[in-house]
Amino acid sequence: MTGWLSRPASETQITHGRRLWLYAVGGAVMLFLVLPSLIVIPMSFSDSQYLSFPPPAWSLRWYENYFGSLEWMQATWTSLKAGLLTMLVATPLGTLAAYGLHVSRTRLGGLAMLVLAMPIMMPLILIGIGVFNVYVQFGLLNTLAGVVIAHSMLALPLVVLVVASGLKSYDMNQERAACSLGASRPRAFLLVTLPQIRFSVVTAALLAFLTSFDEVIVALFVSGGQNSTLTRNMFLALRDQIDPTIAAISTVMIVLTSLLLALSQLFGRSDR
Repeated sequence: MTGWLSRPASETQITHGRRLWLYAVGGAVMLFLVLPSLIVIPMSFSDSQYLSFPPPAWSLRWYENYFGSLEWMQATWTSLKAGLLTMLVATPLGTLAAYGLHVSRTRLGGLAMLVLAMPIMMPLILIGIGVFNVYVQFGLLNTLAGVVIAHSMLALPLVVLVVASGLKSYDMNQERAACSLGASRPRAFLLVTLPQIRFSVVTAALLAFLTSFDEVIVALFVSGGQNSTLTRNMFLALRDQIDPTIAAISTVMIVLTSLLLALSQLFGRSDR
């Protein structure tokens, strides 16, 4: 331990011992961000009729209630389908948009990036109202296609930003060399550029899935009936009554989200 404290933490020769305050602040911030989510996990195993912490008794009754409910299972299936389809729509479109902006380097590139990022800068409730009015005209309310289109609009800026970040560290001379040897531009992109930015693309795809899977505000406006999403049903359940089943569903979502993030990190580590 003493040796580790006196060891340089970086090339600046600052030791770990002199950075202890920084590690403490970082740990406190992480605890502040994670603690509210972690409290939900023991609450989901409570035997109480209400959300309570700490649980008076332990039970799996709320998980049985969740997995045995046809309504919850249908909403979960709808959210999974919407998330996968959003990922399949937003990832290629966002990747091509980021690639086009990176290659073209026009004066309007900054303006185009600003327009693409607008969905994440505007209040979601305004987007929900606007999408609702458009969907009324085209008959897309309460349809899976409508949910996927709306969620793809929200996920697209994240995909563009993540892939654009990956392209900044990529040497475009490799693609130019492939083109000079006879490869077409699409072929050079698929065989040379895409494999080298695949970590950014995979990360962007996972973020697109999670954007759709966790989204609730726009879903309140555009989904419903047989195509009601899981988060929409959770919100409505909390509005009508405090049902501890919500804690069980939240725990399942935390586990799923954590697994996807861990997989993306493992993929990135194996990519190096």
